[in-house]
Formats: sequence, structure tokens, C-alpha cells
Amino acid sequence: MCRLMGYVSPGKTSFPALVGSEFSDFVALSSVHCDGWGLSTVDQGGSHTVLEKKVEAAAQSATFDSTVSANVADGALLHLRWATKGLAISENNTHPFMYGDYSFIHNGSIFPPDAITPYIDSKFLPLLVGDTDSERYFYLVMTEVEKLGLVDGVKSALQIIKEHGDTTSLNCMLMNRDSFITVSEHNTDRKPEWAPDDYYEIKYLPTPEGVLFASSGWNQPGWARLDNHHMALVSRSNFQIEVIAI
Repeated sequence: MCRLMGYVSPGKTSFPALVGSEFSDFVALSSVHCDGWGLSTVDQGGSHTVLEKKVEAAAQSATFDSTVSANVADGALLHLRWATKGLAISENNTHPFMYGDYSFIHNGSIFPPDAITPYIDSKFLPLLVGDTDSERYFYLVMTEVEKLGLVDGVKSALQIIKEHGDTTSLNCMLMNRDSFITVSEHNTDRKPEWAPDDYYEIKYLPTPEGVLFASSGWNQPGWARLDNHHMALVSRSNFQIEVIAI
């Protein structure tokens, strides 16, 4: 289980600058979600995606604060990992995962982790570097997006996973230079025993400075909820949010 955060903005910024004083509350969630952190920045006009990964808790990391402050961009994803039981704590298993200008983060589990491997296009299989369900989820999404387009591809990938895997949550964020998609798709009954009922909820906050999406569990005054079984599509050209039923 993990915590997710992402933003797109009209100008270059960073997570601390955009989120403000509450950002420290999100980082504090790494006391539980402590098996690694990862950051990707996806600039609209940039030539590449910048990626940082560490196999350590964000709040205890010597480089986390400086990294998230220094990597300014008009789009970024941040992931705090709590490893699924049985999956290694390693850099190869740490999110985000990238292909081309796409960056991806996931919260939840698919059992068994390789249940969806047969449905991934063979050209992506040599790119797998870890053993997580999340990385396979990403390349299944890439498989379906290349066949069907962005929204229909994400929907198709979700359907394949639900048909062939046993899932807790398929919450994810997917970003490229044109679009930012956040998926809220989860089984509340399968949250961790200690967790509150809203553990899997994703919330969002549109502001003139940018559009933010994030997992729950920290101070989010004024944020709206993205309903379960829905995805939000944000166009990076006009920052309009379209909520789509899955």
C-alpha cells in the first residue's frame, strides 16, 4: 500500500511550493509508507522526464527535502511506498515507472503479482526490471493505450486486471506531456485493518497555481473527493478536469 500525489500547473513549481505548509503532513505518512520514495517530473516542453528514487522513508531521507524542492516542473508525481508483503524492497520495485514521456504510480495490490503478465505486449516484457504487480500494471496500461488511446486504454487495462487478478486497489496516476489521469478504483473492505474507512480515497484541489491530486490521511482542507470507480482526466493545455466513470 502506498501514498500518491501529483500535480500539473501553468508554470514551473514544486510539491512544497504548491502544497504549502500541509506538505509536511503528507511526508509524515512515510512513517508507515516507509519502504521507498520516488519523484518524477514531466515538463510539457521538456525533452525528458527526471526521475529520483530512494529505498528509504521520505521523512528520514537525507535527500528528500532538497530533491522535491529543487526539481521544479509544470507536472510531477510523488510516491511513498509501503511494499506489498512478499515483494522486495529495492530501487527496481520503487515507483514511479516510466516509458517514453509517461510516468506512473500505483497504490494497491494485484494477486498474484504476475497475473496480468500474459496480457502485456511482448515488446514491453524486456523492459520489466522488478517483480511488482505495479510495474506490470503500468505496462498493461501502455499496451492498451497504444491500441485504444488514453482514456479507453486505461479503462481496458482496468477491466483486464479485474477479470484476471485479485485486487485491493488499482488507484493510480499516469502523466505525460499532454495529460494527467488519476484513477480511483478500489475495494474499501480490503483496506489495512488499522486504516480509517477513507484510506483509499483520492482527493483533488484545483487552484490558479495548479491542479493537485493526492491520497488521503493528511490535512486536506477544501479538497474534493474523486469518487470510487471514476477517473479524472486533466488536460495540460487548459487544466480542465473531466471526471469519467470507469
